[in-house]
Amino acid sequence: MKVIIDADACPVKDIVTKETKDKNIEVVLVSSLSHFSSRELDSHVSAVYVDAGPDAADYRIVQLAEAGDIIVTQDYGLASLLLPKGCIVLHHTGFEYNKMNMDYMLETRHMSSVIRRGGGRTKGPKALSQEDKQKFTDLFTAALNR
Repeated sequence: MKVIIDADACPVKDIVTKETKDKNIEVVLVSSLSHFSSRELDSHVSAVYVDAGPDAADYRIVQLAEAGDIIVTQDYGLASLLLPKGCIVLHHTGFEYNKMNMDYMLETRHMSSVIRRGGGRTKGPKALSQEDKQKFTDLFTAALNR
């Protein structure tokens, strides 16, 4: 098992790094070159950089992911590609993607896109709260222990 993070805009990278450090679990941060960082990473963490093209990070994550891996992403489309592979897919606000909630989320995403293309506005995501971080930590810890 490894943990793969859709890292461009992920606010819980530090939580994942901390929770996996003493468990000898590999963590892979996948992000575009435009988010390159020379920050030193823990020995169990590696960074994979991809071109800045549309969905390049998503395609690389799908290539890297294997059954049983834990993936952290806020991208519903990416999550829908990973579930059939047998991955555990978590959102940083503390919920797990599954076959039961995926259709609703993809439909909501599509409707929001239609509204924006028509000149309308939709709400963006709310700020990550301390409660969200705790929910994610609890969910992530449970996923590690499966």
